[in-house]
Amino acid sequence: MTIRKMIAAASLAALALTLGACADEPSDEPAKSGGQAGAQEIVFALHNTPDGIDPNITSNSFAAPIIFNTFECLVTYSTTDGALIPGQAESWDISDDGLTYTFHLREGLKWSDGSALTASDFVYSAQRVLTPSTTAQYVGLYTDYVVGAQELYDDASQTDGLGIKAADDTTLTIELKAPTPFFIDIVGMWAWSPVQQATIEANGDQWTNEAASYVSNGPFKMDEVNLGESYVLVKNPNYWDAANVKLEKITFRMIPDPSTALAAFEGGEIDGQLTVPSSDIARLKTSDSGLVVTPAYSTTWYNINNAKAPYDNPLVRKALSLAVDREALVNEVLQNGGTPAFSPVAPGYSVDGVEYSEGRSDFGLSATADPEAAKAALAEAGYPGGEGFPTLQLSYYTDDTVKLMTEALADQFETNLGINVEISNEDWAVYYDNVQAGNYEVGAMGWGADYFHPMTFLQLLQTDDVNNNVFYSNLEYDALVIQAQAETDPAVAMDLMRQADELSAAEYPVLCLFYRANMMLVSPELKGVYRTVLNNLYFRSAYLEG
Repeated sequence: MTIRKMIAAASLAALALTLGACADEPSDEPAKSGGQAGAQEIVFALHNTPDGIDPNITSNSFAAPIIFNTFECLVTYSTTDGALIPGQAESWDISDDGLTYTFHLREGLKWSDGSALTASDFVYSAQRVLTPSTTAQYVGLYTDYVVGAQELYDDASQTDGLGIKAADDTTLTIELKAPTPFFIDIVGMWAWSPVQQATIEANGDQWTNEAASYVSNGPFKMDEVNLGESYVLVKNPNYWDAANVKLEKITFRMIPDPSTALAAFEGGEIDGQLTVPSSDIARLKTSDSGLVVTPAYSTTWYNINNAKAPYDNPLVRKALSLAVDREALVNEVLQNGGTPAFSPVAPGYSVDGVEYSEGRSDFGLSATADPEAAKAALAEAGYPGGEGFPTLQLSYYTDDTVKLMTEALADQFETNLGINVEISNEDWAVYYDNVQAGNYEVGAMGWGADYFHPMTFLQLLQTDDVNNNVFYSNLEYDALVIQAQAETDPAVAMDLMRQADELSAAEYPVLCLFYRANMMLVSPELKGVYRTVLNNLYFRSAYLEG
């Protein structure tokens, strides 16, 4: 059986991504006018400066609005219903055994500088990701699945064995180690974006710091890089679908405080903002404010350093989990529409009408705190009444909403466990470096799914995974995850994933708090902005309606 072109239409991802909400894609409409003198120019506020905007390197979701609007992968997502659709590839075939994907690129693809973009650019980018000195944070999206990828990562001379090849300028083949039904979703992740070899070789790791060297292939290109202040994008005339891109300019303005951004929004200075202040959500819900609420396939948790005593003891981690009042956190402190979480894997994925989280254990946890059970677990761990327990170091990255959450958690730990807590914070880049290095005890984190499948969460807890920053290790868990990755029967795969999830969640490797909902503000005049459940924010179909 050969599957061609709209294989994505049958993907389970499409079923849930249709939940996204915003205006319809205006591809068949003439350009609208809006803003001053009818200019199709907008200002949109972001609140966290990303640690980098190199699509081959970063795993930081703060970079997503910039990367997903300047780069495009082999596949992308519809801006009307969130379904997986052709991107740089206009079609693809999958071999009968599920091991070979052949992507047929669109004719005449170009980089933003006007030079030709070919299948060889995808091969170069893959080889770059698989070079250890690149420090790609999503290298596992290659090494876990592609033939020869791990071997190349381990030995730079093994390029011939890499299962990513350009048959000609418009044909790219990818050979997998095992059938992976959700692989088509994976190649829509920004780590699979092509980057231009010439600009990388000319500028090294500084290529993202200047607009002139930030060569891309998406609907917009970089016009200004003002580090810490703004990123200015303009329409890319060399994008294959440039005729249907209406906005001429997007200024992503960095406004760290969402309340400051809200004042700018309500004063007409900006056209939208990515995050809504918790204290204003109730008011904004009752007015014609431009509040847009969409589902999110993502989970907020606090990392627990499983490699550092006393947090290497599952009973200590259980005590922390039992001490948290998730309901109060969501409804009173944050007011963010979230749902209490007991497992890292967010709900939403389903197979044949059966929801992944249906019948899942609560692991002895509840939406409200259970102080007695929490104290009992801590006593069993050797700290009765909190006696002898070291001062808990609770850290977070600089963000007003995360600050509220962290302060509330500290109070709950002290009240419900009888322990002392010290709070610290750092700017994101420094903070995340410390998390990756294991220089923390309990710290604010979480995960927004990269593709619509539970595996995006499960891989985070595999032993030695590059994104396993809690340093959890369970070989039985690893085996179940590997087995699920290769299982071609979706129902059987889901059962294996559930087993793995139950196994790890019962050891409380992270402090699960809530499953998120996405909230942003968009001016009523700004149409066609689309945010998927994966938190991908697209402007390629947006326009100002004057």
